[in-house]
Amino acid sequence: MRVAIAGAGNVGCFIANDLHATGHEVLLIEQLPEVRDRAEVADGVEWHIGDACEVSSLAEAGLERCDVVVAATGDDEDNLVVSLLAKQEFAVPRVIARVNHPENEWMFNENWGVDLSVSTPHLITALVEEAVTVGRLVRLLHFEGGKVDLVEVTLADDSPLIDRAIRDVEVPRDATIVAIIRREHVVMPRGDTVFEARDEVIVLVTPDSEDEMRRILTGS
Repeated sequence: MRVAIAGAGNVGCFIANDLHATGHEVLLIEQLPEVRDRAEVADGVEWHIGDACEVSSLAEAGLERCDVVVAATGDDEDNLVVSLLAKQEFAVPRVIARVNHPENEWMFNENWGVDLSVSTPHLITALVEEAVTVGRLVRLLHFEGGKVDLVEVTLADDSPLIDRAIRDVEVPRDATIVAIIRREHVVMPRGDTVFEARDEVIVLVTPDSEDEMRRILTGS
């Protein structure tokens, strides 16, 4: 997989090194040569010095050959522009954007070419809720501009699912139970899997199916 990362700050370089270590082709796009000169990046990571907000610069970088673009600069406006150009001008299949200021998260959607946005404050909040909340649906991640969400519920002792098998539950057509975490072990959901109290149930839902899955999982 070929991945282009716009922005060679600490976040961009960390992502580049991680992806390169797992065997992916990585291209870092950075406007300032001095940033490249002081960056600690693995040998084999490619560089393109240019403005990632300019079509001509992205064309020189060969963005049309990339499978994924990560907009990882420290500026939300730049990340939105990079995302839009990657999707509309170069038809990149997957665009992931960093949200620096949580109040801007609402803009990071398909209208700006963003397939997945990552807001660190919101993610930390979700992970805290996931760790301490029982019997309530917690939204972990947005996908496809909010068309699909990854949610989690830790089943309370009085959940209507306790002692029921998955095959006996009428899961909505546009929702999928993807995993169950039970006593620190991952249980792959099958038809005969029986729910237990304190199971962490992870589900992919759409906006249309979220309320129904909340009712199924929590009874409320």
